[in-house]
Amino acid sequence: MADALNFSISTTRFDENYSPSTNSRTTTNFANLARGERREENLRNALTMINRRFNSLAHWDNPQGDRYSLELEIISANVHFSADNTDKQFPLLEVLETTIVDKLTGTRSQGMVGNNFSSYVRDYDFSVVLPASCNDSGAPVLPEDFGDLHGQLFQHFLNSQAYRERFAQLPVICISVSTSKTYFRTGNSHPVLGLEYHQDENSLTDAYFGKMGLSVRYFMPPGAVAPLAFYFRGDLLNDYTNLQLISLISTMETFQKIYRPEIYNANSAAPSVYHPSLGAEDFSPTRVFYDREERTQLGKIQGKFTEEHFIIPNRQLLDQWSSSYPTPVA
Repeated sequence: MADALNFSISTTRFDENYSPSTNSRTTTNFANLARGERREENLRNALTMINRRFNSLAHWDNPQGDRYSLELEIISANVHFSADNTDKQFPLLEVLETTIVDKLTGTRSQGMVGNNFSSYVRDYDFSVVLPASCNDSGAPVLPEDFGDLHGQLFQHFLNSQAYRERFAQLPVICISVSTSKTYFRTGNSHPVLGLEYHQDENSLTDAYFGKMGLSVRYFMPPGAVAPLAFYFRGDLLNDYTNLQLISLISTMETFQKIYRPEIYNANSAAPSVYHPSLGAEDFSPTRVFYDREERTQLGKIQGKFTEEHFIIPNRQLLDQWSSSYPTPVA
């Protein structure tokens, strides 16, 4: 039954000419930037921010701060149903892949796969399943199997032939810290990832990524003003080169500055005990327009789309496949 679901991968260049395809999730950071009258300006400014941040972190042998640039590709994974001999497929998830261009030597090297993470099934879980699980007081009561199917699908994708043939390393996802938690500086420091923070209790997002087989650590990179959450398998500090980690930080810190400037473009750095808040007022907006409310509404729309076009039509097959799949690694 494990062979009932297979995957295919397609790629789209993310540059100032990028335009979301009809199959792309419109709630992704990059898709939101690429709509409207200011789309080219948005994209150009975001890419400039990414490259400047990369060079500020990769400062050795880089006196002019312009040695490197990043190329980004959107990686789209489709899941295919093969058990019932049909040609059904569904656009499951999207991540980003970076390529590091050294303009001094003319060489190109592998950056990081992962970075951003967007998933239709995650939209379904958080926009359909979670609201429906609330008790009479409106507080969510998580179903025991919340996130199991998504975690199994993600781990199956990483183990798939399609992933192994395309990527040599496991992905690292980098997102915002949770506004519902407090983070404590540990005293541990890394030359690229920066100051490490920890929290006493996992957030809902941490637990959800845990079902995807990913662990989490929190670091505030040099020059940053707030820690980022890094989700990974293996050894985050030793499985990747410094330049690969810099490609991850520069890309995702830029998106977070645009999406959550109250946290990541604040005018003062996070203290040793830090509680992030979107209600903070001491921050500097970026020059990139981002419609946060529209993104929230689109998440709900795409959650319903997933329910109607993926979950309900394939429920029996998905239930059978899920029940035979090994328990997701926490």
